[in-house]
Amino acid sequence: MTGTDMRGKVALVTGATRGIGRATAVAFARAGAIVVGLGRSVEDGHETLRLVREAGGEGAFVRADVTDARQLEESVAETLRRFGRLDYAFNNAGIAGSGAPAGEYTEEEWRRIIDVNLTGVWLAMKYELPPMLAQGSGVIVNNSSALGHVAIPGQAAYVASKHAILGLTKAAALDYAGRGVRVCAICPGFVETAMVGGETMSAASRAAMLSVEPIGRLGRPEEIANAVVWMCSDEAAFMTGSAMVLDGGWLAGHRLRSGA
Repeated sequence: MTGTDMRGKVALVTGATRGIGRATAVAFARAGAIVVGLGRSVEDGHETLRLVREAGGEGAFVRADVTDARQLEESVAETLRRFGRLDYAFNNAGIAGSGAPAGEYTEEEWRRIIDVNLTGVWLAMKYELPPMLAQGSGVIVNNSSALGHVAIPGQAAYVASKHAILGLTKAAALDYAGRGVRVCAICPGFVETAMVGGETMSAASRAAMLSVEPIGRLGRPEEIANAVVWMCSDEAAFMTGSAMVLDGGWLAGHRLRSGA
């Protein structure tokens, strides 16, 4: 980041209880924004809020499940009641779920992954957009994945959800480009978070992951967070409908490795 000043602005982050969401909440705070974090774990949410305050920011944590429209509506309403506006939203909440060949998912597991990763993003946007449109400004960043651009075996539901987020982002960007609201996506590769193993990752799994990373390491949540904050800033004011990839070069070499 290059000195982004977000003082007086309000940022909402879903999935703010750990990983990329937590790092982004802290990054917004460092840029001066008031931060509202959403998530299901109250204990982890309060830890995120502590880190936000430690970074010199202020804000709140609201317990919410992104698959529940009423909880999301109330979370945005609470943000407006407490802070009067909503300027930025990072729709980050997502799950990997269990993998399987496409035809072998249970219907329950398929719906669970799509409900969290895709419908949860759309529901969040549904309630984030009205206050932004009313004030004539705002930025939404949706968390997709490098797997929003390509596929790997055994992850059909996750891959489908992340591809769909890119389509949703592009369509929404066109819907609101003339009304002061920008909508973008970010596409992380392998990042040191609980979703990709974190500290519990086996040595063999880590070695396999590193073997396909041209940059020679996994990403850090803070690196994704800084990009999200930049995308929300005035420095990226001409950016909408775009997807930024941060993957250490993995996507650039994917076709070669896959034999395509």
